[in-house]
Amino acid sequence: MSIGLNIKRNRERLGLSQEALAKKIGVSQQAVDRWENAGVVPRNKAIKGLMTLFNMSRDDLFGDSLSKGKIHGVKIPVLGRVVAGVPIDAVQEILDYEEITPEMAATGDYFALQVKGASMEPTLRDGDIVIVKKQSTVDSGDIAIVLVNGNDATVKEIKESPAGITLIGHNAAIYTPQFYSNKEIQNLPIQVIGKVVEMRRKF
Repeated sequence: MSIGLNIKRNRERLGLSQEALAKKIGVSQQAVDRWENAGVVPRNKAIKGLMTLFNMSRDDLFGDSLSKGKIHGVKIPVLGRVVAGVPIDAVQEILDYEEITPEMAATGDYFALQVKGASMEPTLRDGDIVIVKKQSTVDSGDIAIVLVNGNDATVKEIKESPAGITLIGHNAAIYTPQFYSNKEIQNLPIQVIGKVVEMRRKF
C-alpha cells in the first residue's frame, strides 16, 4: 500500500477533508492532494505530524512497500518559478516531478527548479533541472537559489566577504557579478532559499 493511499484512508477514517488535514499539520491543501494523488512523499516535518495525528508508526504510515525496501525513490516537485513569500508547498506551477533517494530525503527538505536563461553556462544550461536542499545559508563558493528584491529566484554562485555577498554567473559574457552590501542584503532583501546539490540534464 502506498503512503498516499494510507494518508487518504486515515484522513477519511478521522472524517477530515484535505483542507482540514492540511491545517492540522501546517501544510497547504495542494500538498495533501499531491500526496494522495500524485505519489509525492511528504517532507519529514509533515510525516511527523501525520504520525502523531494518525497515531501510527513511520512504517505503518508508509506501508509495507517502503518498510520492505521496495520504494525506489521519493518524488519532489519541479517548479517553474519561486517567488518571495510563497511557501514551496503552495507553489502551483509544477512542471514535473523528480526522484531522490530516501536516504537523501531523510536529510532535509528538497525541491527541484528548472533553470532559465544562460547566465550559468556552461555549468548549467537553460532547461536543466537542479535539485535544491532548502536552507537559508550556504557556504562561499556554493551554487544557491537566491531571491533578489522579492523577484523570481535566480541560480547563482555565492561569494561571501565581510562587506556582503557577490552573486556570480558562470557565463561572464552576459552576466556581470553583482555585489550586495550587508545593508542591501537586509533592505532589498537578498534571501537564500536553498543550496543546489545536484543537476539533471535531459537530452
